[in-house]
Amino acid sequence: MGDAIVAEATVRVTYLELRRPPGAAPARDGDERISLERLGLDAYLSLYRRVGAPWGWDQRLRMPAAALGALLDSGRLRLYVLRDGGGEALGLCEFDHAAFPDVELKNFGLVREAQGRGLGPWLLRTALVAEWQATPARVWLHTDTWDHPAAVAVYARAGFEVVAVREEPVEGL
Repeated sequence: MGDAIVAEATVRVTYLELRRPPGAAPARDGDERISLERLGLDAYLSLYRRVGAPWGWDQRLRMPAAALGALLDSGRLRLYVLRDGGGEALGLCEFDHAAFPDVELKNFGLVREAQGRGLGPWLLRTALVAEWQATPARVWLHTDTWDHPAAVAVYARAGFEVVAVREEPVEGL
C-alpha cells in the first residue's frame, strides 16, 4: 500500500474470502497466456512496480532484497503471470501459502496498458482454479480504498464474499 497517500489517518479495508471452488475460467481468444512461474528478484520487482505503482504498492519494495529473494525462492508463494504473445508480463496473481490450508491472495493486478480488456478477471479466475487444486480451506484477501476502484466487484464476480469492512489506521498498511 502506498506511501503516496499518507495524509489520511485511516483507510477503508475490505476483507473477502472464497470457501468453495470457483467456476471454470472462461475461454479466451487472443495470444495472452497465464502460467505459474518462479521469478527472480529483479523480474519480480520490475513487474510488481509496473502493476503496483499507480496504487502505491510498496510492501515488497520495503523488504530487504535478501529477505524478498529468500521468500521468492522458498516455494511459499505461487505466482501466476499473465504474458502477451511476445512474452511481456502484463499482470500477476500472487498467493501466499504460509498458513495453508488458508491461502492469502497477496498481490493481484495488471499493468495499465492491459486494463479494460477483460484480462484481469480471466487471470484471477484462472489462477483461482489452479490454486483450488491444492484444496485450500479458503482463499482470502484484503483490499482497500487505495486499490483499483473495481477491485471489490472483480473479486465478487470471481466468487469472493465480503466478510468484514473496517476503517484501519494508515500506519502499518
